[in-house]
Amino acid sequence: MITLAHPWALLLLPLPWLLWRLVPPHRENVPGLRFPLFRRIVEAARTEARPGSVVLSRSRLQMTAAIVIWVLLVLALARPERIGAPIEMTRAARDVVLAIDISGSMDERDFAAPDGSRRQRLEAVRDVVGQFVARRDGDRMALIVFGSKAYVQAPLTEDLQTIRDLLGRTTVGMAGPHTALGDAIGLAIRTFETSDIEQRLLILLSDGNDTASRMSPINAAQIARGTGIEIDTIGVGDPEATGENRVDLHALQEIADRTGGAYFFAADETGLRRVYDRIDELTPRAVDTLSYRPRQVLTSIPLGAAALVGTATIAVLAFGPRRRRAA
Repeated sequence: MITLAHPWALLLLPLPWLLWRLVPPHRENVPGLRFPLFRRIVEAARTEARPGSVVLSRSRLQMTAAIVIWVLLVLALARPERIGAPIEMTRAARDVVLAIDISGSMDERDFAAPDGSRRQRLEAVRDVVGQFVARRDGDRMALIVFGSKAYVQAPLTEDLQTIRDLLGRTTVGMAGPHTALGDAIGLAIRTFETSDIEQRLLILLSDGNDTASRMSPINAAQIARGTGIEIDTIGVGDPEATGENRVDLHALQEIADRTGGAYFFAADETGLRRVYDRIDELTPRAVDTLSYRPRQVLTSIPLGAAALVGTATIAVLAFGPRRRRAA
């Protein structure tokens, strides 16, 4: 479809005719030269002497070319555009950060699989979280892993396959043997600083007790709440264990409560799948759809046509006869 960006410019089309009708032609008296042989010269030229000046006559070709060129110039001023078919683009309406505990306790092989076998905790988490990520097409995600320290494995990105690949390469203890729960929340807050999206969700999974953080998890959760971050916490592991291997369910629940998030506990792989399915239900994939129509400016076409008409008219007149008339 072709439209005009400035259709008001078409009001200029009758301007030359209005000037010709309303504005009187310019006239000027100039001194003349008299000589005695004027009559003989007129007779020899077989013409008739008239008062006034002699000007070149305007042919139909000149008038037609002038009208066509003026119309093309006005059309170019109106800026014709070709509008293409609508193109829709989607962008994430929610940013999600996954924080996964990979401390030494995640090496325990006490996670019951659906077939009854026992699996390593981190191995089961990788499988379940990988499937969760695959279902979140349209969200932007980041991946944080933490042990004694917290590290950003992947910043916020729409390339969810990269998130899954990096998650699959994580191993127990690569971030240290201890659990820095508060530092993981603090690092997530810094990761969200690059986001201009209002909906921000941190999904925090841990199987241990915070023993290595420089900031307490509760204080970090309070700061997260002030920046509009909602935290869903997932506890895995053995609440009856002792020391650092005991998962602190009370702390995880309080972190979620402080930020308006949800708290879950998963004792086995089936329970963990249900947890992430429940998170999917509570925070479904959110996208904003943007639609635009590409525009191609066609101003060069009428301008080029006007130049060709003018050039062709000049060429014809240069080789054609000149007629004169008295004004």
